[in-house]
Amino acid sequence: MKTAVRYYTKTGNTKRLAEAVAEAVGVKALPISEPVTEQADILFLGNSYYAFSIDPEVRSFIRSIDKNKVGRIVNFGSAAMLKSTWKKVKAEADKLGIKMDEREFHCKGEFKGIHKGIPNEDDIKAVKEFAKMIVEE
Repeated sequence: MKTAVRYYTKTGNTKRLAEAVAEAVGVKALPISEPVTEQADILFLGNSYYAFSIDPEVRSFIRSIDKNKVGRIVNFGSAAMLKSTWKKVKAEADKLGIKMDEREFHCKGEFKGIHKGIPNEDDIKAVKEFAKMIVEE
C-alpha cells in the first residue's frame, strides 16, 4: 500500500506527529507546501484548528489534490482547546470526491503554556500505533 504524509503546523506539534506517522509507515513527512505528486492509496493529513476552522492553506492544499492520485485521506492532528478537524477536512474532500477515512488521531497540543510538553512520548507512540493499524488493515 502506497502512503504519503503531509502536514500543516504553526507550533511544531503537528509536525512532530507527522514525523512519527511517517516513521511508522516508512515514508517522509512533508509540509503541505509540497503537493502530492506520487500515487497514494492513503494520504495522512496533519492539521489543527486555527480561529475555529482549518487554516486556509490546508483548505487550498486539499483543493489542489488530484483525486486520481489519492485513494483516501486519514486525518490526524493536535489542538490546545478544540478537538477534531475531521468534519472540516471531510467537507473539502467531499467536494473533490476523495474518500475520507472515518478514523482519525487527535491529541492535545501545547499552545501558549497550555498543555505544556504535549504531544508527549505517549502521544507519539499512540500516533505511530494508529498509523500502523491503518496501513496494516
